[in-house]
Amino acid sequence: MALATRPDRRPSLIGYVWRSTVGKKAVMAVTGLIMLAYLVAHLLGNLKVFFGPEEFNAYGRWLRTIGEPFLHHEWFLWLARVALVTAVVLHGTAAYQLSRRDLAARPQGYVHQRRRASYATRTMRWGGVILGLFIVWHILDLTTLTVNEHAEPGHPYENLVATFSTWYGNTIYITAMVALGFHVRHGFWSAAQTLGAGSPRRDRALKAVANGLAAVLTCGFISIPVGVMTGVVS
Repeated sequence: MALATRPDRRPSLIGYVWRSTVGKKAVMAVTGLIMLAYLVAHLLGNLKVFFGPEEFNAYGRWLRTIGEPFLHHEWFLWLARVALVTAVVLHGTAAYQLSRRDLAARPQGYVHQRRRASYATRTMRWGGVILGLFIVWHILDLTTLTVNEHAEPGHPYENLVATFSTWYGNTIYITAMVALGFHVRHGFWSAAQTLGAGSPRRDRALKAVANGLAAVLTCGFISIPVGVMTGVVS
């Protein structure tokens, strides 16, 4: 008696895209741009710290009321957090799998490699690791307030000043922001190429935008702990 066999299930479009190298690079590009947009908005909000505790704390309260009364209190904040965590996980997973695939495809004993490509690859890999660890620290520091010894719930300005009044808080933050600058510089350029925005005529402009974004984000974020250390923010 012949046994009935189930035909092989055809992979879904999402599965096919995810398994392909091009698909993983596209996922990295899109999620990277999502995180970049968040960073720009996050920096603009954080710079309110230079206008004093009243304005910065009011900004913190406003974030929890976005979308009301359609959305419940803090719902927008949690939706944004879920979206960001999803983007970070997809971005990191795709990067790891592409790295493993690249190592597996490299011939044994292959030693010749362009210095620039090697530098960019190492910067992106180690920068990604540093930023991943920093995200965990940042959440524990200024969201859950677990590692912030002098934190007070509902007082974001005072909590920010507290963390940047310590040498380790400044060291961790500034190191991560330098890594962020390099990551954005290389990542924006790679994303543009992956999504087809690059061309001989636009390459110079894209490089300028990548360098500008990296510089603005790095200097902008670092200005906050510097402001606390110099007494401009206190």
